[in-house]
Amino acid sequence: MTPVDAMFHAATQRMRPMLMTALSACIGLLPAAVSTGIGSQVQRPLAVVVVAGMLIGPIMLLVVAPALQVMFLGSGRASPTAGASEAATGDVSHPHT
Repeated sequence: MTPVDAMFHAATQRMRPMLMTALSACIGLLPAAVSTGIGSQVQRPLAVVVVAGMLIGPIMLLVVAPALQVMFLGSGRASPTAGASEAATGDVSHPHT
């Protein structure tokens, strides 16, 4: 499986749990973000920042981070399981020991 295919697979597997978590936090803070009553001058800016961050965070993790990884690391990188198999067989040299 190529790294691009692995990223698409991971994004489809993790999208629903991440969006549900973010959506539940946003729904909980929405009254504080749109409040106009007493004390809202202190509460509202923090709530707006948290709601925006909870909505933008999953999009950044699921869309932007994999795209940046492909751009900077390339799509022809070795699989991360290769290092794990070397460590399991004892083929990894330890320069710091």
